[in-house]
Amino acid sequence: MIVNHGSAKWEGGLKDGKGLVSTKSGALNDLPYGFKQRFEGEPGTNPEELIGAAHAACFSMALSMILEGKGVTDVKIQTTSKIGLDKDGDGFAIKTAHLTTTISGNGDKAVIEEAAKMAEKGCPISKVLNAEITLDVTVA
Repeated sequence: MIVNHGSAKWEGGLKDGKGLVSTKSGALNDLPYGFKQRFEGEPGTNPEELIGAAHAACFSMALSMILEGKGVTDVKIQTTSKIGLDKDGDGFAIKTAHLTTTISGNGDKAVIEEAAKMAEKGCPISKVLNAEITLDVTVA
């Protein structure tokens, strides 16, 4: 089993507090996050943005593996994952994740599109999200 981790520090209340998020690798090191970044669009990051980045990266890697297995070569993938945070009772819940991907490669368009659908369902981040996951595919 492979184990990685991220960490977070928080000081203060929900609206006036401040947080710092880091990753084991150091790719993120004390990156600020907080209420204003999450709900009011201030610069910095937020949990949903980080999940979106992880989802897009995971999907792209899974897709590249599937395409390689199907003989598609010279693969280039550009993916975005939009994570939807919705009001849910007294709190919030992530209810949607929408992947948008553009793929180019030497292979049949139908094979590439089918591989994208397989990656949408099969990448580990898609599997962990308790959300409706949708996909738009462009084969360039």
